[in-house]
Amino acid sequence: MSAENDATPIIINGKKSSQKIRDWVKIEIIKLRESYNFIPGLAVILVGEDPASKIYVNNKEKQSLEVGMNSWKYRLPAESSEKKIIDQIHKLNSDDLVDGILVQLPLPEKSSASERLIISEINPDKDVDGLHIINAGKLVSGENGLFPATPSGCLHLLREYFSDLSGKKALVIGRSNLVGKPIANMLLNQNCTVTMAHSKTKNLINECRQADIIVAAIGIPEFIKSDWLKKESIIIDVGINRIENSNSSKSHLVGDVDYQGAIKICKAITPVPGGVGPMTIASLLLNTLKAACVRRNLEPPIFDFTS
Repeated sequence: MSAENDATPIIINGKKSSQKIRDWVKIEIIKLRESYNFIPGLAVILVGEDPASKIYVNNKEKQSLEVGMNSWKYRLPAESSEKKIIDQIHKLNSDDLVDGILVQLPLPEKSSASERLIISEINPDKDVDGLHIINAGKLVSGENGLFPATPSGCLHLLREYFSDLSGKKALVIGRSNLVGKPIANMLLNQNCTVTMAHSKTKNLINECRQADIIVAAIGIPEFIKSDWLKKESIIIDVGINRIENSNSSKSHLVGDVDYQGAIKICKAITPVPGGVGPMTIASLLLNTLKAACVRRNLEPPIFDFTS
């Protein structure tokens, strides 16, 4: 069993960090408008009427407009054919005002469209979700590109709070294309020694106890227990799980890590909500700003994580 941490743990504040990014993006957009007479633009395609997806898309639109970006939202019926979705993507690929294209995932069950094929039709230079195979390849090879927003947000937090990650033992729990695989490669590019764990991993507890950094992205409420953790470890909890309260009709959100137990052990942890979540859209805005500059052969501004 891990010993308790004598020092007060650092609560990694994603709300505060994401606001810093949005404020910076807003200033950079003003500079671009004044110097080059253009405004970055983000287009989001929403297929179907899933309530959670509608909330996410509306938040993306709201925050894009708040930083001064152009924002477009395209709604398609849940039963839309693959061709109809791809036709909309091709129109946006050809639109010079659009710098970033995002298809809200997952696609509804009524849709027969292949998510992989849909993503492959987005111009990689406008793929601000970072899911196109070309951008995935750039991440693996250590080249510059557009990378997925949620793992980018995780890395932003780690670099802001702990600037040098070199030599740290990092454990990524979960191997999805959206979070697990990208953040593993990002940490490798930061010179971490990276281990990936998944449903077939044997003795996950031992893996956790050896890790300086744990990124949990498995979608199981409070799966990672406090006595699995190494003292002074850094916990990035990507999970967002809604739990119904037994004594009322209300619900609350928890992560993939037992937060109340972990804060007695760890050096730092992201809360749920308020940790990784707010960083996703902030990272998406950074990607759109970057794409807008690269498409116009301008050197993209670099956000200073330590400022």
